[in-house]
Amino acid sequence: IKLLAAASRAFDEKCVSGLEPNEEMLRRHTEANLIVATALNEHIGYDRAGEIVKEAAASDRSIREVALEKGVDEAVLDEALDHAKMARPHG
Repeated sequence: IKLLAAASRAFDEKCVSGLEPNEEMLRRHTEANLIVATALNEHIGYDRAGEIVKEAAASDRSIREVALEKGVDEAVLDEALDHAKMARPHG
């Protein structure tokens, strides 16, 4: 147990401490993943979200880009595609 505790402290001090997330990269990766369209379902409905996914996949564009083009409000997208919110446990 002592060895594991020491290894955990060393890992924290030498590897993890000071790391900061790259928010822009996280946002781009999140929005590039077509699965995030499921987060739009409750805001714009399953059928409309499905149309957006199909077009995004066919045109190699992000969900956000296609959704904005189709008239989805930017505030709705900001709420639905919030990667920090998606990562939190639901319950």
